[in-house]
Amino acid sequence: MNRPRLNRRALFRLGAGSGALAGAAAAAPFLLPGSRSGAAVADLAATPAAGTHDQHTTKEGHSPSATVGDVDLTRFKVDPSVFVSTFDYGETTRMADGTVVREWQIGAYDVEIEIAPGVSFPAWTYNGQVPGPTLRANEGERLRIHFVNAGSHPHTMHFHGIHSSFHDGVTGIGRGDVEVGERFVYEFTAKPFGCHLYHCHTAPLKRHIHKGLYGTFIINPDPTKHGDRAKARHPDRPESDAWQEFVMVMNAFDTNFDAGNEVYCVNSVAFHYMKHPIVVDRTRPIRIYLVNITEFDPINSFHLHANFFDYYDHGTTLEPTLRTVDTIMQAQAQRGILEFNFADHEPGLYMFHAHVSEFAELGWMSAFDVR
Repeated sequence: MNRPRLNRRALFRLGAGSGALAGAAAAAPFLLPGSRSGAAVADLAATPAAGTHDQHTTKEGHSPSATVGDVDLTRFKVDPSVFVSTFDYGETTRMADGTVVREWQIGAYDVEIEIAPGVSFPAWTYNGQVPGPTLRANEGERLRIHFVNAGSHPHTMHFHGIHSSFHDGVTGIGRGDVEVGERFVYEFTAKPFGCHLYHCHTAPLKRHIHKGLYGTFIINPDPTKHGDRAKARHPDRPESDAWQEFVMVMNAFDTNFDAGNEVYCVNSVAFHYMKHPIVVDRTRPIRIYLVNITEFDPINSFHLHANFFDYYDHGTTLEPTLRTVDTIMQAQAQRGILEFNFADHEPGLYMFHAHVSEFAELGWMSAFDVR
């Protein structure tokens, strides 16, 4: 007799939260659909094992929901704890007319990544990592992205910015798909300033996005055009030195390819920043470049505990679009900049997570270690 396939929604109908998942697994053991390594579903919602990194419990002995153990970070090109504050500025040259040309080398590769302990995902990647490298440039520079398709399917790079139709990176438009083994150079001027996104736009789009072909693209505002407020966002200006900057890509993974996600994350590893909280200096302000690229769910969200932030939708303004909020929603491809500080807080762990409980309990739960 065939056993019915259980997905995340079926599991949650059995009851709410991690206890229900663990209980269901205990009553009828089965393997996580699509897991090549045979990880049990209970692992996705169990509490940390004794001795795991940064286990924090209440007086009653409970601990925040998390996976058991940790992923093998050697299978990641970039540790999420490093990725969160890493910006790729490429290589620059200055032309005779004074124009700065900034260039990157980007390749599409098929790479299997580990998104939760024992749970592998057959990803399509930019430069072997998910998310792809965080590309950062200055407003007005000439950008050249040298792209080679070393994967197993046609791919493109589509940038959320201003460029010509030929360089739009869309199937059937302009240059269109870059076939396996082919190369193409995307070229355009960096504008407008803000927090942007790049991703594959080859059809079927949902397939190429949810498999991992996406990354953050930041353009720093030019202070000579936008005044003093732009200086704090420009790494070449001393006014920016005080800021602690982080890149957070809200993503998810459909491990059994049923058009529904089983694992939710920030920067691709479930509960990573819960087990390895992001260390921040409470005397310095914080800036988050937040991007939502979650497929199959129409909305994702970010909620900050015990604090409030100013929000700049798409990062294309120097005045907040929302002030003093603690929760923001983003549709897919929406992004923005969050600014806040912990100057008046005592040291300790401060959680942030998706304010959809299902997303949080399936991996999108994190913490700052404020010191």
